[in-house]
Amino acid sequence: MALVIFAATYLVLAIGKLPFYRLDRAGAALLGASLMVGVGALTLDQAYRAIDLNAITLLLGMMIVVANLRLSGVFRLAADWLATAARRPIYLLSAIAVATGLLSAFLVNDAICIVMPPLVLDLLRRLERDPVPYVLAIPLASNIGSVATITGNPQNMIIGGASGLSYSAFAGALWPVAAAGVVLTIVFIAAAFPREFLTRETLAPPGATRGAWHPALAGKALATTAAMVIFFFAGVPAAKVAIIAGALLLLTRRVKSQKVYREIDWPLLLMFCGLFIVVAGFEAAALTPERAAEFGRLALEKAPALALVAATLSNLVSNVPAVLVLKPFVASLSDPQHAWLVVAMASTLAGNFTLVGSVANLIVVERARAAGVSIGFWTYFRIGAPLTLVTILIGLAIL
Repeated sequence: MALVIFAATYLVLAIGKLPFYRLDRAGAALLGASLMVGVGALTLDQAYRAIDLNAITLLLGMMIVVANLRLSGVFRLAADWLATAARRPIYLLSAIAVATGLLSAFLVNDAICIVMPPLVLDLLRRLERDPVPYVLAIPLASNIGSVATITGNPQNMIIGGASGLSYSAFAGALWPVAAAGVVLTIVFIAAAFPREFLTRETLAPPGATRGAWHPALAGKALATTAAMVIFFFAGVPAAKVAIIAGALLLLTRRVKSQKVYREIDWPLLLMFCGLFIVVAGFEAAALTPERAAEFGRLALEKAPALALVAATLSNLVSNVPAVLVLKPFVASLSDPQHAWLVVAMASTLAGNFTLVGSVANLIVVERARAAGVSIGFWTYFRIGAPLTLVTILIGLAIL
């Protein structure tokens, strides 16, 4: 029964919903976790212990920080500054890609992909440019930039806890992959849209933007974010730093706490909790440590094979579930820390392969569609697929 529950949960995660029902990914994870306890694969206490509270706490804290940066107007002001500084289309594309990649490295890519599309679309309307290539840069650069640090995306947060790697060691190994990937993102998009970018045309100054700006809140949010990054690199546990930073930012007279809470992706946190339990039930029922070690040595010891498995699984069931299911196998390898770096690299970069390859992609597409901009599967695929293959090969070469 545990194997059936595991397979059914991952099938719904791959499809995105349960046919004929209104059950989404978060609901499927919760249902699967509940059934694991119901059939006796895990006791309730074992289910509680299966949840990686460090990952949940880190993600929650980062979401609160990003919410404060957005509500204070920091992101909107930064977008206007970039538009004023970028005098040509290729410079504007580069600014969007670099800014998105850099922000995603430290502030969780899913959250950045919620913030950036409305700002970029508003900017492009004022500049009277085709929004599609610029919007494409957001998920591609966000996924790639997020590979650089433990706080870049949810799967890296899980890997950070499982691997025992410090924040600085993780970043030191993977930032070259992220930097090379962001540069390639600019090159691939410019090559795909030559009429937009391979030109000497200059951009007209953008019109004035509208929206609330809270200087005091912005200053506090920026100072807290800077301090948070410093503490990350100083070796203080990331979850501890993030939740304290988030909690301190709630202490304000400017913004009601309810506004911040509405910015938090609660279904994503719920899905994580459920998946931790589902995977723990699968391990208890089907994977003895000896069996996991044997399979790991046979199939995953070499980095290219491990990267291929991680990338394929990430496109089938999304990157967080892929990392969770690989966890017992990676732990048994001869050099698990290096193996985790390969998994972090491949599972994250694989998100760029198709439009449905990562949650970040879907967030950007949906927010663009709500603003009247449509990005089709093939429009994305002709850039995302080759970019994924090239960046993973570069990642393997660097690692």
